[in-house]
Amino acid sequence: MLILFLIVFIDLIGFGIIIPLLPFYAEFYQASPATVGLVMATYSFTQFLAAPFWGQLSDRIGRRPVLLVSLAGIALSYVWLGFAESLWMLFAARAIGGAMAGNISAAFAYVADITTRENRAQGMGVIGAAFGLGFIAGPAIGGILAGSDPVNADFQTPAFAAAGLSAAAWIMAVVVLKESLPIEIRRKLAAQPPKKRLTMFREALSRPHLGLLILMTFLATFVFAGLEATFAMWSRRQFGWGPEQNGYLFAFVGLLSAAIQGGLVGRLARRFGEARLIIQGAGALAVGVLLIPFSSNIAVLIIAMAIAGYGFSIISPSLNSLISLQVGEDEQGGIMGVTRSASTMARFIGPAWAGYLFGVLGMDWPYFGGALVMLIVVALGFKARKDLDPAGQDPDIGKSSP
Repeated sequence: MLILFLIVFIDLIGFGIIIPLLPFYAEFYQASPATVGLVMATYSFTQFLAAPFWGQLSDRIGRRPVLLVSLAGIALSYVWLGFAESLWMLFAARAIGGAMAGNISAAFAYVADITTRENRAQGMGVIGAAFGLGFIAGPAIGGILAGSDPVNADFQTPAFAAAGLSAAAWIMAVVVLKESLPIEIRRKLAAQPPKKRLTMFREALSRPHLGLLILMTFLATFVFAGLEATFAMWSRRQFGWGPEQNGYLFAFVGLLSAAIQGGLVGRLARRFGEARLIIQGAGALAVGVLLIPFSSNIAVLIIAMAIAGYGFSIISPSLNSLISLQVGEDEQGGIMGVTRSASTMARFIGPAWAGYLFGVLGMDWPYFGGALVMLIVVALGFKARKDLDPAGQDPDIGKSSP
């Protein structure tokens, strides 16, 4: 688990480096708010197309080869991003990076391989902590390298730094990462014909409880991705911020996320059960995004982002844990690929939707709309808890047999 944690952490530093500067990079080439949303969404759209393939491939040939190929491809996409000289090159570089981003679904499947049902939520939380820590260092590094001036920011250096970090993660995976999926399972699945994407989705969504959990994953990610995509534009207009200030704030959210997912979510899941945490996380994310438009000073903004970050940090690993507990060990990669596809589609539609609202209705509307969506997730969370535990008495829903 430690090795996987380090690989995901280093890779996510590279991803986090790009977050605070990409909106400014796009606006440098005269992109409108709606187009900025599309630039931010392109990575997730191509990741959506590729995630089921990578997840199912990891079931057939193992997690390690998929992680190696995807890490190498991501490193090359960052190099292209650094050499981008036009808006279409930004789109192309992000599209290739997303298509090669099979490491996330494979990483979640790797966790499912090496954890028991009892500590599954804790394992998912550890990988979530790697995400959070990556977003601590990544946005801060990216912001410092790009500078505080939104007009004359350095876009090349952060992109090349991200490429170097992804290359370092690849080297670490080559040297120390062992395969987690037993060879007998790989042989069994390799002998079967691969399932088509629509078949995988239809089978996953038709299972009891699984479709509702995947829908909630989509909606929560949809809202948080819209926040990430539009926040730099919002803070520039509200406070005159550049990449550096945004980088520090995203680093703060990452620190909070790492603390919650790495040290808190496992204990909370054992005490209350994942279903209760989903309801709590959805409510917190609704409150956090709703507070952003009312942040007239930095103190209120930090509180709003802290609440939103807490909510997403609780709901995400809880949903992943419950989803993984609904399926057998021989299909963890495929189901995690479907789940990852749902979340990456949300990361495509969410920024596009938020950018459209930002440009047409005003800069506060992505957050008003996001709060409304999360209230729907709260209601769905109560339904999921009732479906999984009709008696309403079991605090350890996630530990019961599917």
